[in-house]
Amino acid sequence: MKKNSTDTTKKSEHEKKQTKTPPLTKEKKELNQRLESERVLAKKLRKAEVSARKEAIKNREPFKGLQIIPTDSLFDKSGKEEIGERNWVKFGFDIHPHVTILSSVILLIFISLTLMFPVEANSLFDQTLVAITKNTGWFMIFSANIFIVAALFFAFSRYGSIVIGGYNAKPEFSRFAWYAMLLSAGMGIGLLFWSVAEPILHLGTPSPMFDSIDPNSPAAAQAAMASTFFHWGIHPWAIYAIVGLGLAFFSYNKGLPLTIRSLFYPLIGNKIYGLWGNIIDILSVLATLMGLATSLGLGVAQVNAGLNHLFDVNISITTQVILIAVITGFATISVIMGLDGGVKRLSEINMVLAGVFLIFVLIAGPTVYIMSGFTQNIGYYIANFMEMSLWAETFRSTNWQGTWTVFYWAWWISWSPFVGMFIARISKGRSVKEFIVGVIIIPTVISFLWMSVFGGTAIFQQLNGLNDLSSIINLDESLALFVMLDNLPLSGLLSIVGIILVTVFFVTSSDSGSLVVDHLTSGGKLDSPVPQRIFWAIMEGVVAATLLVGGGLTALQTASIITGLPFTIILLVMIYSLYLGLRQEFLIEHAVKKQLKKVTDDHIISEVIQSRVQDEALVDAVSELLADKPEKKEHE
Repeated sequence: MKKNSTDTTKKSEHEKKQTKTPPLTKEKKELNQRLESERVLAKKLRKAEVSARKEAIKNREPFKGLQIIPTDSLFDKSGKEEIGERNWVKFGFDIHPHVTILSSVILLIFISLTLMFPVEANSLFDQTLVAITKNTGWFMIFSANIFIVAALFFAFSRYGSIVIGGYNAKPEFSRFAWYAMLLSAGMGIGLLFWSVAEPILHLGTPSPMFDSIDPNSPAAAQAAMASTFFHWGIHPWAIYAIVGLGLAFFSYNKGLPLTIRSLFYPLIGNKIYGLWGNIIDILSVLATLMGLATSLGLGVAQVNAGLNHLFDVNISITTQVILIAVITGFATISVIMGLDGGVKRLSEINMVLAGVFLIFVLIAGPTVYIMSGFTQNIGYYIANFMEMSLWAETFRSTNWQGTWTVFYWAWWISWSPFVGMFIARISKGRSVKEFIVGVIIIPTVISFLWMSVFGGTAIFQQLNGLNDLSSIINLDESLALFVMLDNLPLSGLLSIVGIILVTVFFVTSSDSGSLVVDHLTSGGKLDSPVPQRIFWAIMEGVVAATLLVGGGLTALQTASIITGLPFTIILLVMIYSLYLGLRQEFLIEHAVKKQLKKVTDDHIISEVIQSRVQDEALVDAVSELLADKPEKKEHE
């Protein structure tokens, strides 16, 4: 037995020798050495990153300024709550009870009183609109400029390199899909509603800032387009960019809930989970719904006007309320389909359709006039940018800005929780600089082109006697687009396309809005139950219908201004809070990168020495020297 086992062992050893792996080539050896070196370096870097981050957080500067607790920091873990920790989960809902219930009660009281006393509500809206715009217009104008300064500072300072979601985060959407969703959610309905009406109204009644301009003159046409560019240009998108950046940073980089309350963590710390945070989110919900209701009200009025123009459908509040119900039903279907299946797909389809619509009007209309105007209007806008931005109608007894600039700024600010949160939701993986530049520049240029094509065509028709748009618009602004299209080929088909565009913009705005309001009322949860989003989609339609019943366009403007004014104060404070957060993030990331570079450099030096020196003791000694040297310097 022993002999047999010995023979078997010898035989197996012989077989192993026979099947021995051939020696590695020089190239394979070098490849294996390089891979092993990279694995070793990766381990060192992971260990160094954890250590460096802890050290940087430990040695950070404490917050100074407005915070209630001076020692509070974004990096203090004690007292932080899980997202949705205080939520009430029952009957298919997952809600933050304080925010949801109080917001709903306030909205129900507003809806009930407006429907019960429509005449009184209409009078109250008129008086409130005049009072607020006359007394606080200067504040809204000054504040809008602060957002531009803050956006430029964050983008082009050292904070521009910070990546939303962390330095290794990747974008979730392509640039085309990103821009498409930005434009659809940002101001789609408004662009369609005002692209013809606003330039013609300014043409007949130029801004008092442009002294001694005769109405319906070439000078008035240039001033009209400059005013339109001003209202739809850099200012609104700067507001959206700042709010969106703050929400994205504190949510993706710091793990805080995706709600407006999180923007104030550097100032009030864990109090964002209590009373102050609830108040901030309730105001955010109300501002978002009023801003959305303004857009939805304008959109349904334009759909009604288009149907009247094509099929003689009666223009009335009753018709518009029915349209709101029908289109809200489509929005509900989109809500059920989700962000990728609903909003993203509809946004991309709408952008393609809007692009075709824009190109057709550009070619069929006065093409050279439009493109010449586009170029000249941008120059005139830039030349008068500072004066328009700070002009507050101080030395006049008029209130032109009350129904134009102040209304627009309040509208954009009341929309900012909605658009900002939606932008934040789709912008993970973008650097601060890319985010700011993308959100401001691209939509602004496209808005200018859109206004030049439709507004320029309308002005050309008006000044050359081809159409009396001014008379039509003075009766009903919502008819402006369709009357202008009458002078182009295939006008009936174009009007149908216009109605479809407004309807889809309505659906995407309502869907996006319900998504955002749902974040606010669910404690910042990204994936809340579908019935909850359906509830808010329906509520948006109800608020829009209520405002139309209670006073039409005036009621819509007043609702935006009433909610936009207090929210402006909140957003101004938020800018400082965002600065504190970005500053500490930069200091920590800078310290981590510095340490990782040092570890990489030391590793490379060690590898070079190993490849040149065969004495292992000498290699170990040099490696220890490299590891100890920085520590000694630090102690010294």
